Amino acid sequence: MIQITNMTGGYGEKPIVDDVSFTIDSGEFFGVVGPNGSGKTTLFKLMSRIIPLWKGNVFIEQKPLQYYTRKQLARKVATLPQIQQSFFSYNVYETVMMGRYAYQTGFFKQPTELDKDVVKRVLEQTGLTKMRTNPLDHLSGGERQRVYLAQALAQEPDILLLDEPTNHLDFSYQKQLLDDLKQLSLTNRLTVVSIFHDLNIASLYCDRLLLMDQGQITQIGKPEEVMKKALLERVYHSSIDVHANPTLSSPQMNLLPDYSLEKTSSILSPELLEVTEEKVVIKTTQLLKTFSSALVGGGFGWYRNFINYHVDKNFNCHSPRQLMLEKCQQWGMAEHDTVAMMTAAHLPDYAVRFSVEENVRILIVVTAGTGNAVDVVHGGNRMLNNQPGTVNTWIFIEGHLSEQAFIQGIVTATEAKTKAFSICGIKDPMTETLATGTSTDSVLIASTQKGENLEYAGPITFLGSRIGEMVYEATKEAIEHNIERMKHT
Repeated sequence: MIQITNMTGGYGEKPIVDDVSFTIDSGEFFGVVGPNGSGKTTLFKLMSRIIPLWKGNVFIEQKPLQYYTRKQLARKVATLPQIQQSFFSYNVYETVMMGRYAYQTGFFKQPTELDKDVVKRVLEQTGLTKMRTNPLDHLSGGERQRVYLAQALAQEPDILLLDEPTNHLDFSYQKQLLDDLKQLSLTNRLTVVSIFHDLNIASLYCDRLLLMDQGQITQIGKPEEVMKKALLERVYHSSIDVHANPTLSSPQMNLLPDYSLEKTSSILSPELLEVTEEKVVIKTTQLLKTFSSALVGGGFGWYRNFINYHVDKNFNCHSPRQLMLEKCQQWGMAEHDTVAMMTAAHLPDYAVRFSVEENVRILIVVTAGTGNAVDVVHGGNRMLNNQPGTVNTWIFIEGHLSEQAFIQGIVTATEAKTKAFSICGIKDPMTETLATGTSTDSVLIASTQKGENLEYAGPITFLGSRIGEMVYEATKEAIEHNIERMKHT
């Protein structure tokens, strides 16, 4: 365990680190973050005795740092600096063996069999065995950094101090190095203390973070306790968005620029709609933030092409997404720009609604058929299949939606669709109960993220009430078109 109490120190007459106290547990991966000039590197130099403390103490295993000899300290603590641009012409093996100096005795300090065994082990551990005879100047930056990690591990330390270890490395080498360090922390109880500039990487790998500003601790805790929007904006003096990682519990952040190159004029109107027997298309000049259940572009993303593709009601395909991607390619629409759905509904039966109220434009497009009508309460009695959606609902909004507004908007639209099915008397043919939709309906909400702030979209809010009314009317009209057409076929 490392215990730091009232640490103060720096250069000249003014302290860079001022009255800092914290503890680091054994086996912990501990990150130090903060803006340039916040005192991160000075903190490390004080911890490793490179510069003297003005005040306070550093305890390693309850023993003050100053009571360790240089060799004793080297057996406890190893350092991995930022990648070194200059180096002597040693090979990999020789460089790693230098990490054993703290254990070597005698005037000539020849390596022992134990030294050789340790070096062999860390070379294997870091994947360097095959390049053990390679000169350092023949290695890539990432490979050299692995060599220096192996050198530090050859010291067999309990604590590893890293000063921006991934600086100048591309992301694949960053990941490899940090994966190795995390594994060592988990399996060998190695205590890893590292400075990070990249908050996202720090959040992914660290058990706890220490956020510094102006030589003092601003916050210390788990990543989710430190990665707070208001806190980071105050410390970094920048507009920042903090959001959940899609696969891990570690929060992530994005910098938000204070400029916009895109025009702020209105872009939504019914004239954008292109309808043929084959597909319904809307193309916008700006990318829209979109939340959808589409085959292509599902989930959150930014898109400008929106496609609703018609297939036969008996359509059956093992890979409908791949088919949809091939169609997009035929139409010259790139996957990264496109949201695409399928429907068995007759596309000319579509319905559209458009409104402009309180500086907010809303465009709704619905295609609907009732052939696959289902009561959701009894949906488990149906076979799961890849049949195309029958009711597809598009909601376009000129405004700035919160993430909860996207989700609330989906819920509100679904309630409105179900109301339309009820009013039209559509039944599940298997149960003869009122249907709530069809078996594979799809929905999307797309927003310009400019203009009025729209935080909520529940049914009694301004946005939610408009979505509810317009989706209900459009769905009801599209169903009525479908029913009328079926009477004449």
